[in-house]
Amino acid sequence: MIGDMTVRIVLADDHPVVRGGLRALIGTIDGLEVVGEANDGGAAIREVQLLRPDVVLMDVRMPGLGGVEATRRIREATPETAVLMLTMYDDDATVLTAMQAGARGYLLKGAEQSEIVGAIRAVVAGQVIFGPGIAGRVLDYFAAPPAPTAEPFPQLTAREREILDLLASGRRTAAIAERLFLSPKTVSNHLTNVFVKLEVADRTEAIIRAREGGLGQAP
Repeated sequence: MIGDMTVRIVLADDHPVVRGGLRALIGTIDGLEVVGEANDGGAAIREVQLLRPDVVLMDVRMPGLGGVEATRRIREATPETAVLMLTMYDDDATVLTAMQAGARGYLLKGAEQSEIVGAIRAVVAGQVIFGPGIAGRVLDYFAAPPAPTAEPFPQLTAREREILDLLASGRRTAAIAERLFLSPKTVSNHLTNVFVKLEVADRTEAIIRAREGGLGQAP
C-alpha cells in the first residue's frame, strides 16, 4: 500500500500464461491489485491512460509496439505511472534502452515472488531497482569512460544502420535498394529487423527515432 492506499497495477505481456501467473501472485499480496491487462504496447498505453495505475509490469518484446517504446510514451503522457520491466532479455543494450525510455526498474522473468513484490513497492516509492546481475553491469557501464564517437543505435548492424539512415533522409525502399545495389525485398527484410530492434511499429516511428539519433541528415 501507499499509506492506506492499494497499489494499482497493469500487466503488459503477450503471453496469457505469464499474465495469469502474475495476476495470481499479486492476488496473494495485501495492498497490491491488478486493475488491467494488455497483450502489446499499444494496449498497455491505452490501459494506462484509462486506468491511471501506479505501476505497469512491462515485457520488452511484444507484437506490434514493443515494451520500450510503450514505456517512453507512457512516461511522456502519464509520468505518475512507474514502469517496471519484467522480461527474459538481459543484454546490455536492451537494459540501457529501457532505462533511457523511463523504466524505473528491470527484472528478469523467473525472479522470486519476494523480489517482484519488493520491486513493485520500490518503484512506487520512487526508487530505481535492478535484478541481481543487472545492477552490477549498469554500474560498470556508467563507471566506464564514454566511448568516443559511438555509433547511434548500437543494437543495429552496420548495414541496418545504413538503411535506416537512408530511410530517415527521405528515400523509399526502391531508392534505397538502387543506392546500395540490393533487391527491394532484401531492403524490406533489413527494415523489418530494424523495426524489431528499435521497438517501433512502422516506418514513421523508425524515421522519428533515427532523426532523434542524428541519422537522416544527408541530402
